[in-house]
Amino acid sequence: MRAIIHVDMDAFYASVEQRDNPSLRGKPVIVGGHAQRGVVVAASYEVRPFGVRSAMPMARAVKMAPQAIVVPPRFSAYAEASEQVFAIFERYTPLIEPLSLDEAFLDVTASAGLFGSPAEIARRIRQEIAAELSLPASAGIAPVKFVAKIASDLAKPNGQREILAEEMVSVLAKLPVSRLWGVGPKTEEVLTRAGLKTIGDVAARDVAWLEDRLGSQGRHLWELSQGHDPREVVPDRAAKSVGAEDTFEEDLRGLDLLRPHIHAQALRVGRRLRKAGVKGRVVQLKVKFADFTVITRRTTLSTPTDDGQALYRAALDLLERAHEGKPVRLTGVSVQALGEQEPQQLGLFSAPPPPRSAKLNAALDRIAERFGTKAITTADLAESGGTANDEDPWERP
Repeated sequence: MRAIIHVDMDAFYASVEQRDNPSLRGKPVIVGGHAQRGVVVAASYEVRPFGVRSAMPMARAVKMAPQAIVVPPRFSAYAEASEQVFAIFERYTPLIEPLSLDEAFLDVTASAGLFGSPAEIARRIRQEIAAELSLPASAGIAPVKFVAKIASDLAKPNGQREILAEEMVSVLAKLPVSRLWGVGPKTEEVLTRAGLKTIGDVAARDVAWLEDRLGSQGRHLWELSQGHDPREVVPDRAAKSVGAEDTFEEDLRGLDLLRPHIHAQALRVGRRLRKAGVKGRVVQLKVKFADFTVITRRTTLSTPTDDGQALYRAALDLLERAHEGKPVRLTGVSVQALGEQEPQQLGLFSAPPPPRSAKLNAALDRIAERFGTKAITTADLAESGGTANDEDPWERP
């Protein structure tokens, strides 16, 4: 029998802001961007009774809770706190599957002999996060991932819940079908029309009946309703892409205004690639227009690269070919087809020196590490007021 813990930080970004600014503690806090264009990045538990939730448009959230305190996101602070949280996880098991900056699955099956029962391990992890980082966390413990996630949701905020193997079916039975993984609004509507409102209703149905209406998904949902979830905790999943994107406070029209943003995004991506020790050869440009239509364009480079300037040239070429003259709301640059940097094979003769761009990037990385990402920038970004900073979301793949 496996022992899996799902740890989920409570209102993570908002909790970091309340920790770092004591005047925000106990108050309704919304972490978000522009009041008219942005979305809610995080909502403290004090503001949630007003209906404010993550990913909600900021304009709507402010109307629902006009007394809320809105603070801009500080993603570098959240990334630093996330690294500290995951360092605590590593004290108890190497089997950690990150889902995002603020949640992960931990397989502690083999850890019980050293640290006690799974519930004791979860308690110790939450206690150490609170003592060392002054942040709240919730945890769910179960034999399978799906039920562990359900358990942590039931334990929020700042609690933990263990669901034993013999309890899984009875606990799940009372929950709405929307709590099943894979059930979105459309599938929920199909199930509700068929009279299946709870997970227990799904569990009581014949598998063949569900498959007739939902195909292979019917069996999948029935198995979850029985507490069957064979998926293992998979640590260190490789990233499929590295990217950066920005939503503009005002729509931008014309290549001259867009180029500095594409440049800054490409430089950020290049720095992240070098930090991760990977290179990529597929460059993708994303453009969202003012009417919310989105286009993506790709190009494949002759050789993999981690050089931001090379990425910028490729992305700019894509922009110039894709630009339609319409006002633009968002742009993004990403790199795919990633692979680790391969060591150069030693030859019989002296190896050629590294390219000038590699030396330049190494120097820029050292400056950024010591003095911050805004310490040095390119002329076009300086003139436009933009920087190649990292103040945007980064999610674990």
